[in-house]
Amino acid sequence: MINLFINRIFRAIKIDIELFEEVEKDKKATFQAGVVVVLSSLAAGVGSIHLGASNFLIAPVLSLLSWYIWAYIIYFVGVKLFGDNKTKSDHGELLRTIGFSSAPGLIRVFGVTPELMTVTFVGSAFWMLACMVVAIKSALDYDSLWKAFGVVLVSWLVQAFFLFLIIVIFKGF
Repeated sequence: MINLFINRIFRAIKIDIELFEEVEKDKKATFQAGVVVVLSSLAAGVGSIHLGASNFLIAPVLSLLSWYIWAYIIYFVGVKLFGDNKTKSDHGELLRTIGFSSAPGLIRVFGVTPELMTVTFVGSAFWMLACMVVAIKSALDYDSLWKAFGVVLVSWLVQAFFLFLIIVIFKGF
């Protein structure tokens, strides 16, 4: 079981399209996807530990919450707004594929100095974006990577808008 999990992480890091198809269908992989999200978050916490321990402690919880909400936003944008006849997905499929797309974030563990942190965090962000686009293309059965990229971009803008609203609303508290 652990070998399968580690193999899936490496395949996600390599942006193996077949992996995203595999975990989309495997309902047992939801827990594994959650573990990838937490490990990626912990790696970011270790890589940014020089900024304070709170990053290491709070980040995994926020990452799990964000991953869960992100899957719903992607579902709404990708299936309801931009879906076509072939587009069929559910929250679980998106949780699994999006979760594994966080695997490149594991390199953030090497960001132990400010210089290395910049390189590993920026590099992993673009790498995770590429994984996310492939994961969304797989999960939503799109023919085009550009359409998947558009869904990721629109979803990110929706999430950023709501985050901005929350910050503005709670700024006075």
